[in-house]
Amino acid sequence: MIILGMIFYGFGALESKMITEKKILESQRKINRLKSLAVMSIQSEDGDIIDCVDIYKQPAFDHPALKNHTIQMAPSYDPTMETSTEAASRTKTMNKRNNEDSPVTITSQVWQKSGSCPKGTIPIRRFQEKELLKTSSIEDYGRKKPSFSTPNKETSNLRLSNRSNLTLCYVKQMSILLTVGYSYSGVKGDIKVWNPFVESDDEYSTSQISLKSGPYYDFESLESGWAVNPSVYGDRQTRLFVYWTADGSKKTGCFDLTCPGFVQTSSEVALGAAIYPLSVPSGLPYQITLYIFKARSPFVDFFLALSSKILVVLDPATNNWWVQYGEKINLGYWPPNLFTLLHGNAEAAEWGGEVYSLKLGHPPHTRTAMGNGQFPDSIFGNSGAVRRLRIRENSLILKFPEWVSTFSDEYDCYRTLYVGDYVEDPEFYFGGPGQNPVCP
Repeated sequence: MIILGMIFYGFGALESKMITEKKILESQRKINRLKSLAVMSIQSEDGDIIDCVDIYKQPAFDHPALKNHTIQMAPSYDPTMETSTEAASRTKTMNKRNNEDSPVTITSQVWQKSGSCPKGTIPIRRFQEKELLKTSSIEDYGRKKPSFSTPNKETSNLRLSNRSNLTLCYVKQMSILLTVGYSYSGVKGDIKVWNPFVESDDEYSTSQISLKSGPYYDFESLESGWAVNPSVYGDRQTRLFVYWTADGSKKTGCFDLTCPGFVQTSSEVALGAAIYPLSVPSGLPYQITLYIFKARSPFVDFFLALSSKILVVLDPATNNWWVQYGEKINLGYWPPNLFTLLHGNAEAAEWGGEVYSLKLGHPPHTRTAMGNGQFPDSIFGNSGAVRRLRIRENSLILKFPEWVSTFSDEYDCYRTLYVGDYVEDPEFYFGGPGQNPVCP
């Protein structure tokens, strides 16, 4: 028996070694491929390496659905020109940086201190081998873990609009403001930037906007915001991200450009790169403005041309989902053929925070924070916050939604606060410390 056990142990050790060696080879192959595509590389002071890659050779085109894809270099219209009302509501500080008299100030990215990518290229944060080796498989790198591995009686018909009825334990906790009931072609918000505590390397905390469609166990989603995610980025810096999935993160989707899908067009901003400066309690409030929207169709262009008596050159309908950073930089887009339901408009728009951990829903709860780790308050603003909450429906007009509702999976751990009365523009606050006396 002892000899037999030693034999089985030996086979197990050999198999484990072979798997590890295979992962190392796969990770090196993935890194070397990106390096080989770089026109130039920029060493950032925070340790990141940014590779400037020809826009036509980016990872997106490895996706089977995008083999013959033609890049759309810019959306069919300028979203900053949508309404005069919206333009008037923007504060002058949105175009200023580090102005101490401003109620908000704008962030940059750390790598931009060290250089810039030439036109015709896009900046791609280089993967690190240690990040790739932490994943269960190289194919899963950059993908969130699904909330449920398989549907059951309770989740199979559950829609995004009635998650409050769910009683099962998650591996994700959300504190969000959501709107449903219409057909959404855009979502926008100003997200306050923090650096929350993340307890374990396999956990993460995000603040984001998103558009979603489908049942809860198999939803399609477009997301953008900031994240502290050691498993993807290898550290605990606050980083800009985009994320997509077509099946509730079971087999499709990823952060940034870690898998094929998102087509980047901007040469100025690197997805996954660290953001600076960051908000601190009682200090200047720093924020990022993000807008996910669908390029409009020729029918709308034609209608506007007739109504304004101005000749408009019509673009073909692309249905691409664009991400705009700040008020001027179009980062890129998700082509509609990545999706089924989101080939059309979305069922729900959301703003808020998300925490992933295996220590949710039962004690001991994770100490990973959401927002900045404090429960929300509207007086001092020292929590997660989203302002200038906007959606776009079938028209091109950005507006505050007609109906909103708050939702939190574990209110004792992460909370929500919606301020909509007696204010010029509604605001949403969220977050919490995770484990605390009422959330053991």
